[in-house]
Amino acid sequence: MLLGKPVSHSLSPTFQNAALRAAKIPLVYEALEVGARDLRPLLRDLKKISAVGNVTIPHKIAVHDCCDELTDLAARAGAVNTFWFKSGRLHGDNTDVGGFDAAARALLGGDLLEARVVLLGSGGGAAAVLAAIEGWTGATVSIVARSATRADALAKRFPDVARIEKSAKRALSDATLVVNATPVGQREDEQPIEISMISRSTAVMDLVYRKGGTAWVKAARARGNRAADGLTMLLEQGALSFQRWFGVEPDREAMRQSLL
Repeated sequence: MLLGKPVSHSLSPTFQNAALRAAKIPLVYEALEVGARDLRPLLRDLKKISAVGNVTIPHKIAVHDCCDELTDLAARAGAVNTFWFKSGRLHGDNTDVGGFDAAARALLGGDLLEARVVLLGSGGGAAAVLAAIEGWTGATVSIVARSATRADALAKRFPDVARIEKSAKRALSDATLVVNATPVGQREDEQPIEISMISRSTAVMDLVYRKGGTAWVKAARARGNRAADGLTMLLEQGALSFQRWFGVEPDREAMRQSLL
């Protein structure tokens, strides 16, 4: 089950159901749109059936706050994207961390040493990105966000790697990687930041995904930048969630093929 709003665009049911079929697990993964007011009552109902699932925008932090038990990664990120019930207690994990790490390594060819990252956004997705980058030797992150309060709070949680940068232009001047951790581009062709502001040597990663790629990623590729949308991260975080729920590795190739 996927909880969020909106969820109609989500590809999670497609590849998770492919993984369930490949593993011969007789369950169905569904997306359920839920507003903030209905989230807690829904979790109480899901407890009765020992449901498992994922969480997406805008509920990752809210579900984190509802959990009885958190993995170390979920506690560090301050957000939950994977949940399950055990003995009547709500457990939460954050597989976005591992998903982002795998996607970034694929995009950068594994070369993460002293990476200079510009992070757009200050929500739950941004926190997962920072939790992953903490493990990159010598990496630094400049946070560029609309909410100065949230950005400051996020930087204080990750003081070893993060800093606030009010000038996007200055932050982008020597960036190795620019990451969009905002919802911008999810439903329209709006871009989080103009590609012309980014050096051609800088890689671009969008946590948002759309069929055919987001406008931002397409513009980056057209200009010659290495670029990836959120699909690789989505598949990997989904595979890690599946393993968390069922204790077995999913068939990643079946998951990928389901999206072709």
